[in-house]
Amino acid sequence: MAKRHESIGIKQPVRREWMQQAANSMLAGLDPKKIRKELHGFIADQHRNGSKSKISDGNRAFTVNNLMRIWVTPDDELTGFRDAALKYLRNNSAMETAVHWAMISAAYPFWFNVAFQTGRLLNLQHQITRPQIINRLKEQYGDRETITRNARYVIRSFVSWEVLNDTGNKGCYEKHRPQAISDKNIAILLIESALHASPSGKAALNILLTNPAFFQFQLPTISGDFIAQNSERIDVDRYSLDDEMLKLKEG
Repeated sequence: MAKRHESIGIKQPVRREWMQQAANSMLAGLDPKKIRKELHGFIADQHRNGSKSKISDGNRAFTVNNLMRIWVTPDDELTGFRDAALKYLRNNSAMETAVHWAMISAAYPFWFNVAFQTGRLLNLQHQITRPQIINRLKEQYGDRETITRNARYVIRSFVSWEVLNDTGNKGCYEKHRPQAISDKNIAILLIESALHASPSGKAALNILLTNPAFFQFQLPTISGDFIAQNSERIDVDRYSLDDEMLKLKEG
């Protein structure tokens, strides 16, 4: 198990446009030191130019560290995945939400797990509440104050990404209209992110395609053979007539 699977990590809401800025800096070929400086300036400028809330220097530093770990200096086992994500982002900007979702889920499994519990609840009811999500997370992580606080940051990020909508009641949410994923390679990227978010690095394909953590996306039907032919980082094993197991390749 990598340290990122044990870490909560996200200590402030992460906006999608900040993710895009980090990715754009990588696509422009800037070095990490320059990217870090530009991210600080970009976030500070956004808050000076009409943001509803101010962000302190310390909280901005937390956010920049998150962005650096996601896009710029990821864990070694995520470097190839990050490079593939940048390629898709360069060629298909319409899929930026899905690509960023995959990247942050892999780098911060806590995000993925908050999404999983959110999606499970949305499968059961039209409207869900923040306490419902947090209570399910506490069953997984234990009853800690950090779970309540950091889950709130992730949920507010979901709202800012427009994958959850606020309702008229505070702390109550509805699902935004899902995004259809027609590009099967983007679907593979999302599937791989779920494998990276899992400590075991493996899962059955049918479970991955219906994973509640992808509540914002409509994934296409995709076969294990297609994944094996189009991914350099996933092994596919058939263990019964209709069931296929996917596993991250080692090394």
